[in-house]
Amino acid sequence: MTDETVDEPITEASANRRARSQEIPLHAMLGLQWSWPDKGETVAEVRMPVAPPAFGFTANLHGGAIATMVDLACAVAAARGTDFDPERESLVTSDMHIRYLGRPRTDTVVARAEIVRVGSTLIVVECRVTDDADHLVASADFSMMRVTLRQPLAAGIDTEPGDPEL
Repeated sequence: MTDETVDEPITEASANRRARSQEIPLHAMLGLQWSWPDKGETVAEVRMPVAPPAFGFTANLHGGAIATMVDLACAVAAARGTDFDPERESLVTSDMHIRYLGRPRTDTVVARAEIVRVGSTLIVVECRVTDDADHLVASADFSMMRVTLRQPLAAGIDTEPGDPEL
């Protein structure tokens, strides 16, 4: 996974968007780590430490933390694996179904998302969450919708046209 491809040079605007996507407070709190796949790559991975910021009140991995990493992995796959244009459109989660299947046995979990189908409006993605020993933690079906470029809800937040909603 790289930040550059021959057919898609990194512009200053896209570099700024990618930098800001790494600064989302929820992603930072959970310790989510990912890189941008090459344009056209239909698979994306996100890693998360199994650590207290991601725990629920029983000191186990919280389902919401898993859902957040699934959402991010699927969004990255959808953005990179299609002709999505962040200067003209937004990608928004339209549906997510997660089956929580087990506990991690290692100190890191990985969400691996892969595009199943690309339609004119919906992008369907499947995602598996495993630990580093390949034990299945969760499985998800996911879809994103292409919508006309959306502006931020909160006033005073400095964004640029085309900023992704990752």
